[in-house]
Amino acid sequence: MYWTLELATKLEDAPWPASKDELIDYAIRSGAPLEVIENLQEIEEEGEIFESIEDIWPDYPSKGDFLFNEDEY
Repeated sequence: MYWTLELATKLEDAPWPASKDELIDYAIRSGAPLEVIENLQEIEEEGEIFESIEDIWPDYPSKGDFLFNEDEY
């Protein structure tokens, strides 16, 4: 399983919290790339509820990781 920022952003609007099956269903319905669906299928935690993308990919960058000052715009 591998995640990139581009793949992970496909799940930003997912209905969190969600189970593995709900995320796979969302990815299929939203037209996410096949790699996203394959990554979700490789998750071993059956029945676990995920609160956010960080539960799936702990290295997912947060807004604080970017050097963008929203107050300037």
